[in-house]
Amino acid sequence: QVQVAESGGGLVQPGGSLTLSCAASGDIFSLYDMGWHRQAPGKQRELVARVDRGGGITYADSVKDRFTISRDNAMKTVHLQMNNLKPEDAAVYYCQVSGLNGLGQVFDYDGPGTQVTVSS
Repeated sequence: QVQVAESGGGLVQPGGSLTLSCAASGDIFSLYDMGWHRQAPGKQRELVARVDRGGGITYADSVKDRFTISRDNAMKTVHLQMNNLKPEDAAVYYCQVSGLNGLGQVFDYDGPGTQVTVSS
């Protein structure tokens, strides 16, 4: 069993910053992709940023130059530094982690999500 837990959401004014953190734990042999998706009310879930096992990074066009993703393989954590937040960034942010468990089975889990609200 693999557990994924996010933290760091909250209320911030437009132009402000937040850092989201995610920790994976449990039966993890190796990690593949770690990243963040988000879903706003009435909208589809979208990829925000992802780091693959080789360190390759993908950002949504809407967050490039404002958000920075980083991962720590030893700690099994991934962080999302969000700067210059805009009202359209408000959403529930989900951490996604994939990898192999101790049985060599591929897993792909989302955390329960953390709310980010951007409002004055």
